[in-house]
Amino acid sequence: MNKVMSRTAQSRPRHRPPTRHDTRRPAGAPPRKPPTRSSRAMTPAALRTPERPRTAAAAAQPQLRPTDLFTDRLVAVLSGQRPVHWMLRHTAGRAYDDLTRLAERSPLRTRGSRPVIHDIGYYVPCDGALEVFARIAAGDQLRALAFRLELGQDLRWRCTAVEAAARSRPTA
Repeated sequence: MNKVMSRTAQSRPRHRPPTRHDTRRPAGAPPRKPPTRSSRAMTPAALRTPERPRTAAAAAQPQLRPTDLFTDRLVAVLSGQRPVHWMLRHTAGRAYDDLTRLAERSPLRTRGSRPVIHDIGYYVPCDGALEVFARIAAGDQLRALAFRLELGQDLRWRCTAVEAAARSRPTA
């Protein structure tokens, strides 16, 4: 005896949910077209209001000050976590050469743990310039880092001088 199973033909694939067949409700809104960049840039309201972050996580993060940002960057380079050329576009003048010499000695490199920034302070000698100092715990020692930031004509901060305290030698 041969058993034959018959199945009714389905009009739509099984992996989709069925569509609504309720005639009392509207068919729905037309598909939304995202605004183009050129049309948004032309409106006067777009010129007045700054563009907001697209995600909630980006909106929740506060804007970092240049002192904090550059301290993080310099600690990453001087501890060996990042290569020196990573700071090339963030430096001006002799600062890159100074940073290269400092990175060869790796003054903030520790075994096991990463250096931790304890405190950041700054002094404003004139408009468009900041002299920054930071205390950094590298292992069981507290080390000092000092650098100067200057605001360029393109309104970007650049590091123009870097100094790090030499490792203290243990006294016998």
